[in-house]
Amino acid sequence: MAVKVAVIYYSATGNVYRLARAVEEGAREAGAEVRLRKVRELAPEEAIKSNRGWYEHVLETQDVPEASLEDLEWADAFVFGTPTRFGNVSAQLKQFLDTTGPLWAEGKLADKVASAFTSAQNAHGGQETTIATLYNVFAHWGAVIVPPGYTAQEIFGAGGNPYGASSTGREEGPTEEELAAARYQGRRVVEKASVLVGGRV
Repeated sequence: MAVKVAVIYYSATGNVYRLARAVEEGAREAGAEVRLRKVRELAPEEAIKSNRGWYEHVLETQDVPEASLEDLEWADAFVFGTPTRFGNVSAQLKQFLDTTGPLWAEGKLADKVASAFTSAQNAHGGQETTIATLYNVFAHWGAVIVPPGYTAQEIFGAGGNPYGASSTGREEGPTEEELAAARYQGRRVVEKASVLVGGRV
């Protein structure tokens, strides 16, 4: 039975989206069934249109379905991605996380693998604190947090973030090294989730 993975993200101009696609690729390579989902945009249309990159990215990703609580209930594992907002999670992703109370209350988020990735403008722009903030949420859910750690050369090649794949924002998007780390993270999540799923069967 294939492991089911939900890759849920928010991206304004596309860097986190590209990382999400790489996580999805890695999870599929490891044999998982994957749902790629974006969270609902909260910013007003005039704000989006005032930034060309933001507006173009919204148009480019219209085909990506919006995340729902059902995606979390369906999944054996979830990987969340967000740009850094002052070292914290974006408002858009936080709003989605704040709707998960009913699933949490029923214990439907516990004992599932969880991991996270991010992008920031600068090398010390809050990547680690943003991911750690998401891991606080996963701890409240009772999820099994699976960071990449220093378990593969891809992590070192991408700058050495053991908490999760991360990118330093640039117009051309994540580097190939950063995407490779995200693919590895997707594979690692599936590997650890398969142990849990197999144990339950």
